[in-house]
Amino acid sequence: MPTRKTHDLCVVVGTYEKDGQTKNKYKNIGSGMVNDDGDGVNKFLLLDRTFNPAGVPNPKNSESVLINFFEIKDKEAF
Repeated sequence: MPTRKTHDLCVVVGTYEKDGQTKNKYKNIGSGMVNDDGDGVNKFLLLDRTFNPAGVPNPKNSESVLINFFEIKDKEAF
């Protein structure tokens, strides 16, 4: 199996209103990847080199940055 992208890595960078509901605005910061090199399956992350976690909004004054993993949907399923 070749190397393939399995997830988009995103952080919340703001919010907006749509139909009376507050929605999150996301920034893609990288990819979750998987590779089968013959010795087993390896999972790894590719982060955008320019991503700076200090720039992510921090309204709750947390010491951590939450990164969301969004699974890549099969395009043929649509």
